[in-house]
Amino acid sequence: MVVTTALIVEDHPDARDWLRRAVQTAFPDAHIAVEATVAGGLAQIARSAPNLALIDLELPDGSGIGLIERLRNQSPDAVIVVSTVFADDQHLFAALRAGASGYVLKDESAAKLSGMLLGIARGEPPLSPGIARRLLDHFHEPSPTDAVALTPREREVLTLLAKGLTVAATAELLGIATNTAAGYAKNIYRKLNVSSRAEATLEATRRGLVNP
Repeated sequence: MVVTTALIVEDHPDARDWLRRAVQTAFPDAHIAVEATVAGGLAQIARSAPNLALIDLELPDGSGIGLIERLRNQSPDAVIVVSTVFADDQHLFAALRAGASGYVLKDESAAKLSGMLLGIARGEPPLSPGIARRLLDHFHEPSPTDAVALTPREREVLTLLAKGLTVAATAELLGIATNTAAGYAKNIYRKLNVSSRAEATLEATRRGLVNP
C-alpha cells in the first residue's frame, strides 16, 4: 500500500507534533491533514478519505471511536491507527471492533512509530509491543488450567452481565434481590480473577463460558 494522504486527529500539540514527525519520516511525500476534534476529522473525511489515519480516542467533542467507524465505512481500505494513552482491553477491543487496524501507545518514540508505520507496506499492523501481547493473551487457547467452576446461577448472572445488563437489572430479570445478584457478581469476578464487568465479559468469552 502506498500512503499518499494521511489524517491526524489529536488535540494535544505535543502529541500532534509526534505523530506528524512519524508520518513525515515514514511517508515523506504524503499530504498530511491535522485536526483536533471529531468534527474536524469528519469534515476532512467528507472532503477526501485518507489512506492513513491516526486517531486519538479521547477528543474534546467526543470519542474517536465514532470517527473510526465513519472512516471505515467510507473507505474500507484505509489504514486506521489509534494513538492513545489507554492500554486496557476495554479501549483496545472497542477500537478494533470499530474498525481500527493498528493501536499504538503515546510512549513510543517518533522513530519507533515511524518504523511501525513503514510496516504497513508489508501488511504488518502498527501495534505497540504491550498491545500485541494483550491480543495474544486474549486469543490464547484456554488450557485445562483455565477451567473455572461456576454454579448454574453464576453462569446465568454472567451471561446477563455480558449482554450489558447492570447488576440491578440482572437481579430483576432473575427475580432475586439486588444484593444477592451483587454477591454472585463478586464471586464471578473472584473466580475469573477480574475486577469489572467488561473484564469479566472478555475473560468469560475467551474461556468459552459465554457468547455475548
